Amino acid sequence: VFFFHQVCSAFIQPARCYTRPPYLSFVDIPSHLDDLPPTMMKKEYANVPIINSVDDVVKRLLSLEMASQKEKMKIKTQQLVEKVRRSPDDNGSFEVQTAILTAKIRTYEEHLQRHPKDKSNRRLMLMAMDRRKKLLAYLRRVRYDAFENTCKQLNIQYALPPAYSRRVTKRWVVKKAFCIKVFQEVRKLKAPERLKKRREWQAKARAAKEKQAQSKG
Repeated sequence: VFFFHQVCSAFIQPARCYTRPPYLSFVDIPSHLDDLPPTMMKKEYANVPIINSVDDVVKRLLSLEMASQKEKMKIKTQQLVEKVRRSPDDNGSFEVQTAILTAKIRTYEEHLQRHPKDKSNRRLMLMAMDRRKKLLAYLRRVRYDAFENTCKQLNIQYALPPAYSRRVTKRWVVKKAFCIKVFQEVRKLKAPERLKKRREWQAKARAAKEKQAQSKG
């Protein structure tokens, strides 16, 4: 048995040293939920009057110290919505939708920092970012003051989309010239029909004027 162990050890030892021991690096990634105090009550129990008369153990169970990520997200989303909503009854404006999407995007970003190969959540994050970009572009075009306030309150760095530029090629120049030529030929063919319709409209307008003048006279 001792001889067998010595013979096999020469073959087994390299195999043992081939794989390295697993090395786990725990990096403390900051979260956008860190500013929530652990003594804050959950959303369902915040306005209950009897909450002040319970003991400390029950308070800890009902506070954010024992809350899940989902419950913390509800409170964080509500805080962001309160910053930008137009009125207390506003639950669906563009500003409120932007705040909800911002909370989701920041949660996705933190998750992807820990799990960079999660392609499903990366796709959901990119879809939410595209949706938020469209909402901000509409606010910037229609209500610029609301756009500025939303970006300031939610700490969003809005970047303008790049101007559209197309590389000019010989094929594109020939195609554009051909399209212009076709458009001009179609206009020439339709010119008599347009002239006929214009004369009919002028005749109708002239007849309506004469009729109106006769009725006044």
